[in-house]
Amino acid sequence: MEQPFSYLREKSGLSIHEIAERCGKSKRTIYRWENGETRPEKLALDILRSIVTPTYYADKPLKFTFIDLFAGIGGLRIAFEKVGGKCVYTCEYNKYSRQTYSANFNCVHPFVGDIREVDLDCVPSYDVLLAGFPCQPFSIAGVSKKNALGQPHGFACKTQGTLFFNVAAFIARHRPTCFLLENVKGLLSHDKGNTFRVIMETLRDELGYNVDYKVINAKGYLPQNRERVFIAGFRNNPFSFESVYVRDPAEGPTLSTILHPENGTEPEEPPYTYGDLARVADKYTLTPHLWSYLQEYSERHRKKGNGFGCGLVSPDDKARTLSARYFKDGSEILIKQVNKPPRRLTPRECARLMGFDSPDGQKFRIPVSDTQAYKQFGNAVAVPVVEEVAEYLLPMLLEAKGYIIPVERQLRLLMERKVVHA
Repeated sequence: MEQPFSYLREKSGLSIHEIAERCGKSKRTIYRWENGETRPEKLALDILRSIVTPTYYADKPLKFTFIDLFAGIGGLRIAFEKVGGKCVYTCEYNKYSRQTYSANFNCVHPFVGDIREVDLDCVPSYDVLLAGFPCQPFSIAGVSKKNALGQPHGFACKTQGTLFFNVAAFIARHRPTCFLLENVKGLLSHDKGNTFRVIMETLRDELGYNVDYKVINAKGYLPQNRERVFIAGFRNNPFSFESVYVRDPAEGPTLSTILHPENGTEPEEPPYTYGDLARVADKYTLTPHLWSYLQEYSERHRKKGNGFGCGLVSPDDKARTLSARYFKDGSEILIKQVNKPPRRLTPRECARLMGFDSPDGQKFRIPVSDTQAYKQFGNAVAVPVVEEVAEYLLPMLLEAKGYIIPVERQLRLLMERKVVHA
């Protein structure tokens, strides 16, 4: 017998207001579901069931706690749960990302929307801060003026008005053992390098953390060229990314590992695939008009030497970077087809391309439209890369917390990662 909405909501611990926010519905609508006046939407039931019986659980004993800021759809969380962490607080502004996040994770902990409205005194204690914060330029005019007047200033002055300020405020107030920040590679050169300089000065000089950074290409783990910068820091322990193990991008997998085989070896998954052979739905094939336009556009820019063009690929290739604009025309990654225009990736293939699931593994729930799914995966982290980073940070984190790292774990790291991160 199907469990009623009211039972699931009560067991989940969510209030009427909280479930309304996560589903993007009015409280009046939720009350109607609660009272049995109207039938609740599948998304709402999936969210509640995921809390009562979550999709992702850490498969190891819990050793540390973390918070997930600018959480997106939870790529950082997946990696840190896999090494034994427990999420105790989540913050994500986008309502559609909150829907996907809630559908996949156990969110009995506080889950807030706008980081600018957070009361830092109400955040539970935690060991690690995770944040994939947006990139914004900093104004240095105020700092220069205070210098001229001989007035004191700090990170609050240099970063006020940017979302990095909120990350820094969390770190300053709670002093976590460790933090990990993720951003696009362009952060290093953003605003002629000023943005990155202020960030590093804030973390090292103002907040007093031992900090290092590294650009990692996901191409060694997933079939796409995706470079991202990871910034990590420890409060008391020396830290360096120097010996982190990263797979060779030249030896990474090809698109054949993430594409629908379309031969009946995987079950159909409407609305992405249909029929006994699980063929990709026709809606993902470009219209002849759009395909002609993209070809003409590419040719014009090729003649000008601009280098713009379509990312036309086969199963044996690797793709360009999946971006949040993929929903517009899919031009950066188009899959060749026989006797017809190429097609976009399906959202399921995007989930695989980002490492959120694999053809033979547990499927990440995608409760939103294709447009929102493309935006979410295009903005997400490459999960296997974060898993590598999390494995690297774990021994140092446990040591900082007073744990003794088991010998068998050190041996496993030696065999699997070719280096002992202890």
